Amino acid sequence: MSQQGTPYRGPAARAPHDWAQALATVAGGLVALIATAALGVWAAGADELPGNAFPRVVAAVVVLAVGGTVDVSADAGILGDARTGLAVLPLSVTLAGALALSAGFLRRLRHRAVLSPRELAARAARIAVLWALALIALASFARQSFALTPDGALQDIGELLGASPRAGFRADVPLTVLFGLLWLAGLLLLTLAVSRRAPLPAALIRYQEPVRPVAHAMVVLLLVCVGAGVIAGLVVAATRGRPAETFAVILLGLPNLVWLALTLGMGATWDGAVRGPFGLPVPELLERVLRTPEGGVLNLGTLSERDGRVWWLLAGAALLLLGAAFLAAVRSPARTRLWQHAVRTAVALVVTVLTICLVVRVQAHYGLSLFGVGDLGGELSAEVSLSPRLWTALGLAALWGLVTGCLGALLARPVHRRGEVEERS
Repeated sequence: MSQQGTPYRGPAARAPHDWAQALATVAGGLVALIATAALGVWAAGADELPGNAFPRVVAAVVVLAVGGTVDVSADAGILGDARTGLAVLPLSVTLAGALALSAGFLRRLRHRAVLSPRELAARAARIAVLWALALIALASFARQSFALTPDGALQDIGELLGASPRAGFRADVPLTVLFGLLWLAGLLLLTLAVSRRAPLPAALIRYQEPVRPVAHAMVVLLLVCVGAGVIAGLVVAATRGRPAETFAVILLGLPNLVWLALTLGMGATWDGAVRGPFGLPVPELLERVLRTPEGGVLNLGTLSERDGRVWWLLAGAALLLLGAAFLAAVRSPARTRLWQHAVRTAVALVVTVLTICLVVRVQAHYGLSLFGVGDLGGELSAEVSLSPRLWTALGLAALWGLVTGCLGALLARPVHRRGEVEERS
């Protein structure tokens, strides 16, 4: 009995409760992932796929969203060879699952002041075990094959030879578990770095002051971009028709677009190409630049040649980055020096832009060759790619971080800061 008359709950007594909390956290993340993916895939029209493929497509989208691997396959039969490849992240689904998992993880810690490394590791391990089981189930379910029905001469040849090309997808279970667990570990670390009140092990408390304010500011920056994109998407859906396509983009790839726009506003350059009947879910202006025989270059200069309004991206990026730097300065102790704000903001922004460059890039290809001779055009050959000029983007991020870090710190000086203690003379 404790001093207050309540029974002591040892490790054995706490274990079922701790596992229930971990289960609730994982279940909340899965619900957010699956619901967002299902709505997005439904809006994109995948509910009309043959063979009851809709739930399997949803599972594949969730697998991709958490860093898993989905292999796209094609079989041209005796007609020839088929080559496929897919590397893309549906970041709307990723973001929904990440927010739900983070909220569940933090909810279990909100009443704690200090957390031992052993207890933190135990909490993370319980979530990881349940998360791995969920990934195995999802990846095992995410597989399907489709028969393709091309038009024209290819269809006549297929009927004559009694063969038709097929395409399908299959999640790689071991790689999905591996990358999905790495994704979870990164998410939990980011959650601890961003949260102002989450308890930390004593050995990590000294890193709280330099890391948490800027990490929180960068996450707020990314979420504000997404919020602005949602508003713009709803306006487009209400005024320009084709609302289903717009909602599909919002529910599957909105962060891909708005974070790309943020880097473009900062002056970054992206190389890309769009060939064939498929395309990127991007505004028409961007696709016109990329849909050329040799591919295209995306930056403020190339886009402004077609529409001068893209310079508003520069103004928007400057305002958002300055706001993030100001927020980081306000959440930092008053004793923090100006150059420290600048350096911390620069480092945080470089990491943020690096993350954007890694997760927004796209590479997809489908090509069918007849009896080994070339890629057939039309409906059975397509290529979509988008990749950043990484070092230029990171250098610009460092420069933006230094400038906005200084300005944000100067703007924050008159602002009262919570927990500020005046030094005695």
